[in-house]
Formats: sequence, C-alpha cells, structure tokens
Amino acid sequence: MRPSVLDPLFAPATTLDGIGSRIAALIGNIVPTDVTNRPLRVGDLLFVLPHSLIDRTNRPGVAKAPQGAVVTLTLTVARHQPAPHGRKNVPYRVYAFDDTGEIALTFFHAKRAYLEKVLPVGEEVLVSGRMDWFNGRPSMIHPDYIVPASEAGALPPLEPVYPLTAGLSAKILRRAIGQALARLPDLPEWQDEGSRLKLSLPRFSVALQRLHDPASIEDISPESAPWRRIAYDELLASQLSLALVRARTRKLAGRPLRGDGKLVARVRSALPYALTPSQEQAVAEILSDLADENRMLRLLQGDVGAGKTVVALLAMTRAAEAGGQAALMAPTELLARQHFATIAPLGEAAGLQSALLTGREKSRERQTVLDRIASGEISFVIGTHALFQESVRFRDLVLSVVDEQHRFGVHQRLAFTAKGDAPDMLVMTATPIPRTLVLSAFGDMDVSRLTEKPAGRKPIRTVTMPADRLEELVERLRAALAEGQKVYWICPLVEESEEVDLTSAEDRFAALGRIFGEAVGLVHGRMASSEKDNAMRDFKEGRTRILVGTTVVEVGVDVPDATIIVIEHAERFGLAQLHQLRGRVGRGDRASSCVLLYKPPIGETAKRRLAVLRETEDGFVIAEEDLKLRGEGDLLGTRQSGSPGFQVARLEFHGDLLETARDDARLVLSRDPELASQRGKALRILLYLFGKDEAVRLLRAG
Repeated sequence: MRPSVLDPLFAPATTLDGIGSRIAALIGNIVPTDVTNRPLRVGDLLFVLPHSLIDRTNRPGVAKAPQGAVVTLTLTVARHQPAPHGRKNVPYRVYAFDDTGEIALTFFHAKRAYLEKVLPVGEEVLVSGRMDWFNGRPSMIHPDYIVPASEAGALPPLEPVYPLTAGLSAKILRRAIGQALARLPDLPEWQDEGSRLKLSLPRFSVALQRLHDPASIEDISPESAPWRRIAYDELLASQLSLALVRARTRKLAGRPLRGDGKLVARVRSALPYALTPSQEQAVAEILSDLADENRMLRLLQGDVGAGKTVVALLAMTRAAEAGGQAALMAPTELLARQHFATIAPLGEAAGLQSALLTGREKSRERQTVLDRIASGEISFVIGTHALFQESVRFRDLVLSVVDEQHRFGVHQRLAFTAKGDAPDMLVMTATPIPRTLVLSAFGDMDVSRLTEKPAGRKPIRTVTMPADRLEELVERLRAALAEGQKVYWICPLVEESEEVDLTSAEDRFAALGRIFGEAVGLVHGRMASSEKDNAMRDFKEGRTRILVGTTVVEVGVDVPDATIIVIEHAERFGLAQLHQLRGRVGRGDRASSCVLLYKPPIGETAKRRLAVLRETEDGFVIAEEDLKLRGEGDLLGTRQSGSPGFQVARLEFHGDLLETARDDARLVLSRDPELASQRGKALRILLYLFGKDEAVRLLRAG
C-alpha cells in the first residue's frame, strides 16, 4: 500500500484550481518524466524546475529603459485611446508617464471595461514587462503585471521562468506549481542526517521551496544546494530500486559452476594469441562469479575489437565443464554468424559442439538443431532473438550471454533467462559507457572492462575535411581502390529529406556509382534483412569495394580488409557513435584512416567533438567527453535503450553524487533488507515519490 501521507501528491493534477484536462495534457508535455501511461499528478509539478529568472527589480524609468529589456516602471495613467469602432486590428493604447517621459501600454483584442478598471486615469500603478522602442517612441505590449502602487508587494522581485509548450501560459503553469507546493505534506527525512550535512544539502521541502521561489539566480543552478538535494534524492531512489531488483534476482539462487579447468585450458591453447592483461582480469572476475552461490550479473565493456567474444567463450567453456549449456544472443543475424565463426572452431578444439539459431534455418535442419539442444549434445548455442521462441528447449542452460544489451528490452532479457533455472548472466557492450552512466543504467551489475586494443591492431589516422573538398577525396579513394583497399561511406539519412539539407545514402550511392560503377554497394535500415546480409556479404567477399550505408554498419560487422571510412556530415553525429563507426576499420594489419567530412560553418560543440576524435582513440575518454558535451539523455541512443531519463538529476552536474547514492543504497539494504526501520519506511516514501513503485512491490513479494 502506498503511504497515505503521499495521497495529496498522487491526486490528479485536474484537482488543482484552473487545471482542466486540456491544460493537464499540455503540462504533461513538459513534465520531465514518462506520464504517457497515466494521468498527470499533483506531485509531477514539483519536479518541473525553472531554467532562468526574470528580475523585476530593474527600474530604470521610461527614458532609460533599453530595447527588449524586462523592466518595472512606476507610472501615472494619463489617458485611454480605444481602437476606432469596427477596427479590431488596431490596438487599444493607454498612455502613462513618469518623471523621465511618456509610454504607450499597448493591448490587442482588449476589453475596455477591464482596462479602465486596472488602469484608472490619474492613478499611480506599477507595470512590468518587455520594453519596445519604435521610431524613437517607447511602448510595452501586454505588460506581464499591472498592480496599483499601493500593492507594490504583490509584484515578485524575481520570477522563475519554466519550460513551456504551445498553448500553455507561464502564469497558469506558475499558479499550478504554487498550488502543488502548497499541498506538499510534511514528509519524514529519508537521507542519513550525517551524510546530508556533510554534502551541505537542505531538507527536501526547503530545497523545493527555494527552487520555485529563488532568492537569486544561483538558487536555480543545477550546481546549487537545493537542486543537488533533489537530484541526490532521485539518484538514491534509482540506486535503491536497482539494488532491490538485484537482491530479488540474487534470491533466485544461482548454482556454483566449477570445473577442473581442462576444457578451458584446451580452448586457451587453441587461441592463436595470448590474452591481454584486461582480458585475463575479466576472465578471472567472471570465473570467480560463476563459482559463487549467487547468480552472476556482470557487464563486460570493451571497445570494438577488444576481444569480448573470447572472454565470453571462456566463460561458456566453464559452464560446459560444470555440465551445463551456454547461450549467446546477438542483436542481428550478421553478428550472430560472426560470433559463431569465432566460437565454433575454438569450442571444437575442446570437443564441444556449437549450434547457430537464427530465423533463417529451414524447418528440417532447425528441428535437428533443436533436438540436439534439448538432448544436451550442443554445449554452445549462438543466435538472435530466435532463442526466445518457445520451441527452443535447453537440457540445462546455466549461462546466458547477451551482446549489445541495450538493443534488447528488459522483457526480452527476462524471456531469455527464463529458458534456464535462473542462469548466470553476462552482458557485453561495445558502447563505451562512462562510469556514471554504467551506475545509473546498469547499477544492478558488476562491471569488467577491456581497456587495451588487441595485438596487431594499427592506430587509425583520423582527419577532418570540409565537404567542398569532395573531388579531392574521390581521387584519393580511386588510388586506394587501385591498391586493393575497401571503403565504408556513411551518410546520416537513407533517402533525401525536404526538412534537412543532408546528402542521403541513396544519393551518395548513385553519385559514387557513376564514378566507380559496380564496385559500389548500398546498405541501410529500411532494407529487408536478407538484402542487408547480401550487401554486407558482397562487401566482405570483395564483389563490391565501396559500401555506402547509414549507421546500420555501426555494430560488430567485421571486414578486416576495410581500411578507410568516410563519415559524411560528421557534425551531425554524436561522439560515441562516430567512435563506433570509426571502429569498423583498423581491424586488419594495414594502416587505416577515418575521414570526417563536415559542412561548414559548424558550431562550437560539433568542432569540439571532431577535435576529440582526432586526439584520441580511447573509447572511455570519448564517452566521458560525450557526457560533458551532450548530457546523459542521448548517450545510450534512444530513451528506450536504457537511458536513465532522470527528471531532476543531470549526470554532467551530479555524477559525483551517483557513487555516494549507490553506496548508501547498498549499505541501507545490507542493514535493513525489508526497509522496515524508521529510515527504511521513509525510503519507501522516496521510492513512490520518484515512481519506483515496482521496487516496493518486490519488497512485498519477498
């Protein structure tokens, strides 16, 4: 049951004065949380925070008020000049003056009786709004505030400015937020008092009050104490819910997977190279997790080509030594085939059978494979989401490996793990994710990182080039093709668009085809899977030598003899994505190049992005820079792909609070796993407040 103290905040926003369903829907557009599946609540308004302030204390007098500035004037009303009868397009003007000069207060579609009431001739009034000078004459169109001089205290000296959407007025939104604040109940303190004072954080209600009624511009900075307090609350709620999910998952007791090491040794001796130090460390961490009673939930991060598949294979081999089966799931058929090509021969060296399951097998061969999986004859199953299907039965699935996990939803992951009896789980990603984002999106996982490039990898030379040097670039490509090299050419769009002036993949394919003929191939996301696979195969096997595509070539495709990648309109891509695309080359023993083509002029952020790519190939450095340049919203791709999507916390400002929140959440649950203590009960309120109801249900489910 939700604590009754929260009822005022969980009431529909339509219970506030002046908020009907239409206005509630408009406010729903700016609430920084996902309220699409439920009505807007009173509590949602508390977390719509101001982004700037209007200073109503600026009182320069009419003559000294600059164009466009928001000013407050003390005026005496001189006369009214209504619009001529029947001329609705002519504004109603009220002339007023102070010691320095006269001003016209201008109103369109005005009600005469109303204006005569609020601006009586001869009275002194305070008027606040934006100044407009036209042909040397001052005016103010639709002032924001008009109050009698005797009620000067009714004018807010500093007024917070909130995000708005078409059809929603600032006044209505401010009034609604004010009502929501008035309904804020007296809530118990859920933060540890010592930590709160150490971090210099105000109490929850005080922080909200200061954010919505700031005393200075500093109060509404994301780095201010009030904002940090609310951000820390949100991060703690997030980390607590992840820790509860993890505790629940761990209760599904895993089983220790141990072996005599013989099969692992055979696979190692079949490897044509030695593992890097970070691969060795990752293997040690994973084997230690597997030997433990608790279920493994580990994230393996490594740049493109850092050797994640081999680490996964050694984990899968340990599963086979312990008498079980392992499955590896990849997001595309192409990737699944690539993993299979690596794993099957190495597994065979240890006498272990592998099978590939995609949506492509013919029914008879598919049935044979399914029978061999069900009997346990197959130790390693590699496939796409075809592994979820009900027809796939394992004899004893003990380890699930998921590649590029952010491409699968949580439900798919659960469906996959349901195939075994709470199997251990290893998740791999080539998207370099900064530590803060790993904590926020994958806080429920331990992390291993592969930090070196595999032996033999050549550095990639990265250059930037304006688009007007295209002909020069084409000539260089002609020379490269004559030497037997292969080229990727990436475009941001599939086809031409009227909205954006960008070269599409189809246009570029046609243009290069006129120069290089049959040597040019095309691949993009709107093609059928079989067409995409055929285009990639033609490129891999050398039937085409230039592959024009969109970002579908970003993940995992391995063409070792591709040595050049051209990224057109590079200024339009995020840093992490540019880095992933660049990783398509430099996979063989020849020197490789990445050409970032941009269309000048470009902004400062885009310039910085391109400069970072020229300076470093370290994916983790790039990811940290990307976080600074873009914020966490886009960093993991779309919102659905695992981005935390916080309401108040911004990792570029509050990343330092995240580790503290994680440690706090772990400590709380180690001492009070049911959240039954006084602080525990307060933390349950926090979970509800930030929409982590699911985590509270887990507590109840035990």
